Amino acid sequence: MIFLTNIFSSQAKIVITESSYEELFKTWYAPLCKMIYRIIKDQAQTEDLVQEVYIKLWEKRNSLKINTSLKAYLYRSALNTAYTSLEKNKRYPKLSIETNDTIHDSSSNAIDNLNANELENKINQTLLLLPPACREVFILSRNEEMSYKEIAESLEISIKTVENQMGKALKIFREQLKEYTQ
Repeated sequence: MIFLTNIFSSQAKIVITESSYEELFKTWYAPLCKMIYRIIKDQAQTEDLVQEVYIKLWEKRNSLKINTSLKAYLYRSALNTAYTSLEKNKRYPKLSIETNDTIHDSSSNAIDNLNANELENKINQTLLLLPPACREVFILSRNEEMSYKEIAESLEISIKTVENQMGKALKIFREQLKEYTQ
């Protein structure tokens, strides 16, 4: 069971027991993995990152103060962990060895793959340019396919704020990806 202390303050302290932690894990592990996988595109790394979120939650369980819902806290923590991981990978890219199958692909298929990879990289770079709140709203809308109302409820913000953040995100995407739309 999850206990709230000092519920009348702006920051309620959350007390998480072993059974409530297990319940949180069972409830939110799969949805968090789904969201992170859409960003990271690597199942093993996705699972590691979501487990990292849960480890941090357990380690901070006695001092955790949350301004939003626990669900919103988990989603935000998972997003931050994923983007931190992307930033680390961007700075220290892993070397990959191409297999003979990849080398012998037809040139047109290779060009298509390069263009698709280039566009995907540009999209990920553009995501990183978005302000954190804007990025979170965009990912929940586009990757998690949540409605504006669901996003507003999940993040405990108004629907108008969701609309404004999406407008800002789409404007930035249009500017950054205009070379791909011509």
